[in-house]
Amino acid sequence: MTERKQILLRLDPAVHDALVRWAADELRSTTAQIEFLLRQSLSQAGRMPKEVGGLPRRGRPRKQTDPGDDES
Repeated sequence: MTERKQILLRLDPAVHDALVRWAADELRSTTAQIEFLLRQSLSQAGRMPKEVGGLPRRGRPRKQTDPGDDES
């Protein structure tokens, strides 16, 4: 996986508050919501690079189970 870029983003406090609420409604972090919206906008504008990677999975990583484990 390639290293993710970090940026400083200055927002109007009301815009930030709206993003925080929207992200919570979508069960995303504020950062993930911003990236989701940026990707959506790039795609709609026909400007999404072909080499862009997928969004990281939300939530905790899945628990790895051993093939010999019987969880039923």
